[in-house]
Amino acid sequence: MLTLERPAKIDTSGPDLRPHAVVIGSGFGGLAAAVRLGAKGYRVTVLEKLDAPGGRAYVHHRDGFTFDAGPTIITAPFLFEDLWALCGRKMSDDIDLRSVDPFYRLVFDDGEVITCHADPELMEQEIARVSPSDIPGYRRFMTRSREICAVGFEQMGHVPFLTLKSMIDAAPQLLKLGGHRSVYGLVSSFVKNEKLRVALSFHPLFVGGNPFDTTAVYCMISYFERNWGVHFPMGGTGALVNGLVGLIEGQGNSVRYGAVVSQILVENGVAKGVALADGETMAADIVVSNADAAFTYRNLVQASARKRWTDRKLENVRYSMSLFVWYFGTSRKYEAVDHHTILLGPRYKGLLDDIFQSKPLAQDMSLYLHRPTATDPSLAPEGCDAFYVLSPVPHLDAPIDWARVAEPYRKAIEARLSETLLPGLSDNLATSFVTTPQDFQDRLSSVKGAAFSLAPTLMQSAWFRPVNRS
Repeated sequence: MLTLERPAKIDTSGPDLRPHAVVIGSGFGGLAAAVRLGAKGYRVTVLEKLDAPGGRAYVHHRDGFTFDAGPTIITAPFLFEDLWALCGRKMSDDIDLRSVDPFYRLVFDDGEVITCHADPELMEQEIARVSPSDIPGYRRFMTRSREICAVGFEQMGHVPFLTLKSMIDAAPQLLKLGGHRSVYGLVSSFVKNEKLRVALSFHPLFVGGNPFDTTAVYCMISYFERNWGVHFPMGGTGALVNGLVGLIEGQGNSVRYGAVVSQILVENGVAKGVALADGETMAADIVVSNADAAFTYRNLVQASARKRWTDRKLENVRYSMSLFVWYFGTSRKYEAVDHHTILLGPRYKGLLDDIFQSKPLAQDMSLYLHRPTATDPSLAPEGCDAFYVLSPVPHLDAPIDWARVAEPYRKAIEARLSETLLPGLSDNLATSFVTTPQDFQDRLSSVKGAAFSLAPTLMQSAWFRPVNRS
């Protein structure tokens, strides 16, 4: 979160004399930063290299279907409401946000299903159905999740961790709550049933982390969902993107597309503007990069201006996994499929070891299936469904030739879905395309094609990550 002093109010009836801020990238973070800067009195220019806003939240339109490229789950809608409030507006005037319940349905390889409900009583009934002896442990886990959220999010979510001291000051509370353990390790200390351990520990995969080495601070997500719910905007997450662009433009600021930044211009250790690939230079009082952090340091900041995040350091950090995403539309509806379904393979830790460590392309994939038309039928032609299915895969350090294996891998996913959740899928495909780790690198400027930049391990969190102010 930006913590900048508000510039003095300036008369802008003539030339726009507001101090200038340049934001690189129009993902959610870049758009939110632009709104906050505009509210503080800055003239803001957002530079986006793609032809439309959103970054990872880009929207694809194919054959009458609308596909959100990436983010599909909103767990903290009040953070968006804050942005609208900064502009003197209500988010509900522009965005129709719907609660999704159940949150997810987990389908295990042996056919057993665990449904994650919004209602705490229903959720406890589900826990009791799976493993009655784990009810007390589940309750203690949810209490711990609430405690972690109170410290890790409510107290520290706004802390920029600009110094090592700020990290040291926060450490005792987080360590006391088990932050030194992994998500899976903390969950396992409360519940014994292996399927419940999976159901309560998979969430780090949503942010690129391995549940077996992501800090247990991320156990707060369980309370996040319990307290604030899981939501989806009508029109898709692209509706939120367009709403934020509307706020920026309403502040008298702009988003430019097809604008590729080649360098952040630094003078005496201070960012003074940007150079674009077409030769244009743009002076700025503030530069915010919402591009991939590793890409920003490696490609946009000259080596002589970097002190901590050198090429050598960036090569030695641990990166998140990547993603293989298949977007497809069907000429029929699959009414029995929920909005969010997680289709698990026969292995959990073994598959994650393959993805994050040994890096082969495993064939016993676990899949996240997104069916947005369960909530918003307008995203597909009448009588049709829109889907995407996401498979976590190794990043580009793995010796995988995606140009060669993308289609066979897609076919393997199609076969798996046909056998399980979507019978007759092959005969009902109306449109189809994929995104591979190579696309994450080439199109979204993600180093190594890692879908979530640096992995969220304990030693790569807070101050140990690239911090908010360079």
